[in-house]
Amino acid sequence: MLERLGSRFVAIGVFLILAGCGGGGGGGATNAGANGAAAPAPASGASDTSTTTPTLAAATPVIDGTTLGDANWPTGSTSSGGLGQPVSGLNCALRSTAYTYTHLSIYQNGRLLAVPANIGTVGPTLAAQTGCAYPLHTVDASGKIRMDTTTGASYTLGQFFQIWGETLGTSNVAGVSGSPVTIYVNDGGALSQYKGDPASLVLPPHGEVTIMIGTPLTQIPTYAWTDPPPFDPKPITLTYGGLVGTAYWPNGNTSTGGTGAAVDGLICAAGMSELYHVHAHLAIIKDGQWLALPANVGILSQCNYEMHTHDQTGIIHIETPNVKTFTLGQFFDIWGQPLSSTNVAGISGNVVAYINDNGDSRRYMGDLRNIELTSLRDITLQIGTPPISTLATYSWYEPQ
Repeated sequence: MLERLGSRFVAIGVFLILAGCGGGGGGGATNAGANGAAAPAPASGASDTSTTTPTLAAATPVIDGTTLGDANWPTGSTSSGGLGQPVSGLNCALRSTAYTYTHLSIYQNGRLLAVPANIGTVGPTLAAQTGCAYPLHTVDASGKIRMDTTTGASYTLGQFFQIWGETLGTSNVAGVSGSPVTIYVNDGGALSQYKGDPASLVLPPHGEVTIMIGTPLTQIPTYAWTDPPPFDPKPITLTYGGLVGTAYWPNGNTSTGGTGAAVDGLICAAGMSELYHVHAHLAIIKDGQWLALPANVGILSQCNYEMHTHDQTGIIHIETPNVKTFTLGQFFDIWGQPLSSTNVAGISGNVVAYINDNGDSRRYMGDLRNIELTSLRDITLQIGTPPISTLATYSWYEPQ
């Protein structure tokens, strides 16, 4: 079964200290608290925001993908939010190729609550194997809201909360009740209080929206984010049977990998049904050198695993009768190689991971083994130094 995949992008970010886009500083310095979040002081006993004017704190450098705040809500949209149907005039579709972001912070009596990951993203089905995402969505718990820029449209806070499926009012924000609810907007270093209908607030690109429920803050935090390098306009052409990088590992599984028995619940079978047939891409770069992913990982003489490679392009084929979650850890277990934040297939060093979904790219800060392999997803594992200054793009072949 052939599936034509369009141009792809793999993003490798470079952490730039105090060179973020989230708005400039102002006011006094602030210290980074738990989870990299700023630790502002609440205004003691202040409830009349008309007489209490907060200042803008100095920017706190934060690595993209870092969780900011305490967990309070489950990941994803709620049952009344965006589950694939049109919401507030916005459709769930294949992810765009270009995004900007705005940042949202929600405080309850001075305590920062983490905005959940995967709001506005919908997983794959047999009918829609790429899944979909709304033009407003989150990919981590950093508070960044991804905003599709290809349409030229502007978006509102109300649209995001409708996609989330949560309340947004003057006394209740996402089920958290309190009074007053105060909103400040930092747009390029200019801090202002928003006093209109919260649902009508237009989300500023590279700006910061801070919602305070109950006791207000005396300082409004601001962040300096990483930014990925620019995309390389010259794509790398991937051809079936080809090689990208330098051959490093032998082809096939190692002696500790899959030998025909099920691995992590994934079976090896001959003539397996391919009702669910998608492809992901993995790039491994060590000290600036691209190492080619081996061919025939997961392919044995008597059977093929549900995840496998055919060549050394880095494309991972997922062919299975049913939709299920496939992870990078499962692939490495089939291969028979270690995978951790300090070891990739026997290569030791500090590992930085990046995920790119059709141009929706970001730094990944979690357990590498838990990275899901989904259609149109590129994963880059950078080991050692130097960081790559331009982001590779790809022209994919039609995988078999």
